Amino acid sequence: MARRGRARSTANEPAIRQLPWRQVEHTHGTLPVLDDEGVETIHNASLRVLEELGIELWSEDARQLFADAGAVVEGEVVRVGREVIEAALASAPSSFTLTSRNEDKQLDIGGNRMAFGLVAGPPSVHDCVGGRRPSNMEDYENFIRLAHYFNAIHIIGNQVASPLELPANNRHLDAYRANLTLSDLSFHCLSIGRGRALDGIEMMAIARGLTLEEMALSPGVTTIINVNSPRRFDEEMANGLMTMSEHGQVVSVTPFTLMGAMTPVTLAAALTQQNAEALFGIALTQLTNPGSPVMYGAFTSNVDMRSGAPAFGTPEQTKANIASGQLARRYGLPYRCSNSSASNVVDAQAAYETQMSLWGAVLGGANLVYHAAGWMEGGLQASYEKLVLDVEMLQQMMEFLTPVKLDEEELAFDAMSRVPTGGHFFGDEHTLARYEHAFYAPILSDWQNHGAWEEAGSLTATQRATTLWQTALADYEEPTMPADRREALDDYVARRKEEIADGEP
Repeated sequence: MARRGRARSTANEPAIRQLPWRQVEHTHGTLPVLDDEGVETIHNASLRVLEELGIELWSEDARQLFADAGAVVEGEVVRVGREVIEAALASAPSSFTLTSRNEDKQLDIGGNRMAFGLVAGPPSVHDCVGGRRPSNMEDYENFIRLAHYFNAIHIIGNQVASPLELPANNRHLDAYRANLTLSDLSFHCLSIGRGRALDGIEMMAIARGLTLEEMALSPGVTTIINVNSPRRFDEEMANGLMTMSEHGQVVSVTPFTLMGAMTPVTLAAALTQQNAEALFGIALTQLTNPGSPVMYGAFTSNVDMRSGAPAFGTPEQTKANIASGQLARRYGLPYRCSNSSASNVVDAQAAYETQMSLWGAVLGGANLVYHAAGWMEGGLQASYEKLVLDVEMLQQMMEFLTPVKLDEEELAFDAMSRVPTGGHFFGDEHTLARYEHAFYAPILSDWQNHGAWEEAGSLTATQRATTLWQTALADYEEPTMPADRREALDDYVARRKEEIADGEP
């Protein structure tokens, strides 16, 4: 099913008309679900968790950093006073610039800027042609091609669809190489230990023609650090975090908490625990390297209390997304959350749960929306059709976030004066000058009347999505890379595979 794309003139019309690549700005403001007193209540309750209960931290090096800062270390449990947290927050930057190998696609992360990321991590993939199956490198590469093709996707997630047929200890190298050669976007490194994180940093540096020292001054990759909730940082996550921060790369500290399972069942308690865990990881980035870029990450939802299964796109998750954004702004940090659904197929449930998640991200002021395109089945499946559906929703959100112009041309008084009462504006010069781009043009929606829709085959949105991802792969063009850098990447991958085979991390 792999598609290499085709050569075509840039003067030709693209096969899919979409919005141009751009950084998204959120100019409409956020929606609070907590008042100022409520934010401080969660903040103080979180500090109590850190001071009295502490966090279990398996990394000896990380424990030493906390001990040197004045935290109380008893065995593997670290209890952190508020002064340590406040000092760390004081050094963490409120924004940063993320630069991929294509400097025209720099992302400013922070403030009112937003970026949308590709799905990350599923062990399975699905499309309506081949069905559900274990993910593999062919699918992985196709998802990278689609991420590069669709302009609404700004960043590649970690292990988009795990290539399960490759060795677990070195498959990240093939994935990083695919990220860098099949797209020109920034990507998320796998930070299970120091080796995988450093590989991502070094390979991005090669692709950009930089040294590691130069990369430290201009971050190009990010990582997600998940806390093993409740209140545990394992050694590999901590070491991956420290490696990224030591090299000036971006860390998103993201507790993955499900109310009723990994936190108490109430939203207030879940926010408190999430906040304590996030603050602990954020502090570790600054103890490692003061001033290194870090994001406040949130992924709090709930379980189905009848089955224990994770639920996503719920009202509780939406409120958690918004409240988490308030906490991130309380600390002056960029904010990352997720777009998610628990649906097993691309259906109405997938759409309305995703919309709930997405609105929570937007109203919460998220700077990075992870899993924004292609997430299905509670994160166990990467879906080709869902990716197209999500791109449609992301584009609609981008247009919604565009400010309303109020100049004389937009107010159109002259047009009103020309058209008599009871007339219409279809033929007026104001309309004719703008009709082609007056409104958002969907890539997936079908606005034909019922008769025309039947004549065209009565296709559902999911069926149309199949045609669109196939069209996108056929129309895809691989971005160019200097031959010496590509050769250097190949050499790096070959050398690291040999080192890993010899037992090096």
